[in-house]
Amino acid sequence: MLRELQITNLAIIEKLHVEFSPGLNILTGETGAGKSIIIDAVNLILGGRASADLIRSGAREASVEAVFDLTGRAALLEALADAGIECEGELLVRRTVQQGGKNRVFIGGGLATTTLLSDVCRTLINIYGQHDAQTLLKSDNHLRLLDGFAGALPLRDEFASRFEQFQGARHELEALEQGEREAARRLDLLSFQSSELAQAKLYAGEEEELAEERLRVAHGEKLLSTTQEAFDALYGGDGALLGRLRRVIGGVADAGSIDHALAPVAEALESAYAQLEDASLTLRDYSAKVEAEPGRLEQLDDRLDAINRLKRKYGATIEEILAYRRDVDAELLTLGNREQAKDELQERIAALEKELFLLGAKLSEARRKGAALLKSGMERELAELAMTHAVFETSFETGSGPRSFGFERAEFLFSPNPGEPPKPLAKIASGGELSRLMLALKQLHPDSEVPTLIFDEVDTGIGGATSALIGEKLKRVAGMQQVLAITHLPQVAAFADRHLKVEKKVEEGRTATRVELLDGEARVAEVARMLGGARVTEKTLEHAREMIQEAVA
Repeated sequence: MLRELQITNLAIIEKLHVEFSPGLNILTGETGAGKSIIIDAVNLILGGRASADLIRSGAREASVEAVFDLTGRAALLEALADAGIECEGELLVRRTVQQGGKNRVFIGGGLATTTLLSDVCRTLINIYGQHDAQTLLKSDNHLRLLDGFAGALPLRDEFASRFEQFQGARHELEALEQGEREAARRLDLLSFQSSELAQAKLYAGEEEELAEERLRVAHGEKLLSTTQEAFDALYGGDGALLGRLRRVIGGVADAGSIDHALAPVAEALESAYAQLEDASLTLRDYSAKVEAEPGRLEQLDDRLDAINRLKRKYGATIEEILAYRRDVDAELLTLGNREQAKDELQERIAALEKELFLLGAKLSEARRKGAALLKSGMERELAELAMTHAVFETSFETGSGPRSFGFERAEFLFSPNPGEPPKPLAKIASGGELSRLMLALKQLHPDSEVPTLIFDEVDTGIGGATSALIGEKLKRVAGMQQVLAITHLPQVAAFADRHLKVEKKVEEGRTATRVELLDGEARVAEVARMLGGARVTEKTLEHAREMIQEAVA
């Protein structure tokens, strides 16, 4: 709800701070005192048009600040957080208008856009009266209002969910059909690539193995001569090292039988002999395997060249090439199943369309029944609001196919006078009539989507017993939502939970607007003024007290 409003240098308001409470907040005051300027200020917070003409004479800028209590508004708090605006149950918004028309917006202490300001604040406040920020003036809102009244919102949400699935399936099918030629080209390319990669018979680690083998083959003669020479030196040739070492070991072993201190030395030499013998035999076996393979080096080079060509086309490594091949084969499988996918999508679209028509028929029936009940209810409520001959109807326009909200659009039509055909609200309803229409609608369908409602002079042209009835209706709405109402009728003012008097004073030669919270006798005096005009008598005061007491009771 709206907790505080501070206005600076706006029109005749130099500085004004107003606090509001839950329930029914009534603003009263003489004509021209500045009540409409407060509505203008709220309209700026709603993202309305800002003009330098609004700035108080002599000031460089005007500003409006509003503090909202967001308790229980979890969805809005989450949306604000997504927009980078953090607040804990309380939101401060501020808008400044400068000479030259430039304006700035602050939400939660940070700079923001007018669009974001409008998106946020229009979920918090609706104005019904002589301004353009009105739900009823936008026919796009009428169908949702009707669905809410008819209890059809769950059915509408179910329809919207099916419609989203329907549209998604249609888009998939369109993409599938539009890509037929490209798919054929893609199929040819992928088939060639898959065949090429299959014939290559690559495996992970192959390139490293080939590189090692190529190095061996390229240096085969050196490896053969080196290993043969090493074998001959150790074991096979005249004067081989192992023969000499055997004789040394025999001598040390004999000496060890004389002096046991040499026995470990003999054992160490024996161990060294065994290791050298193993090494020499390994060299012999290795040299025996080193054979000249004519053409093998060329084969290896050809294979490595082939791998490099594939790497330039499909990936930096064999592992990447193999991964690419898996992707190619998977896509080939998908492309090969296109016809099957098309058939399945067409069947799904047909089934969803059938569901949409069934749901749409139920939704349309609920709407038309709701429209009939809404007509009788609205005309009854409007008659109680001194619009005895008013006609209220709902016009339906059925489209050629389903949309997210159903098969039809709806627009409210209204005729305030007998003999006049009902017309769209935006073309015929005045500010006062529009306020009464919304007040009547709130009696029939007291939803609480928007926490604060402002009724601007809903009582225009009303008097007598009907005035008290308007007060009762406003009070009833205020039991579920915060209501701000500007009124000239004492019968309406008597129902206030919080009574604010707007008055214009001349201070130091300049006109300024002030707002005073009325309570007790001050409130009685204001209601008496509204009853009796400039001349207030004891009888008028007593009447005012009785009126307030009756309203409270």
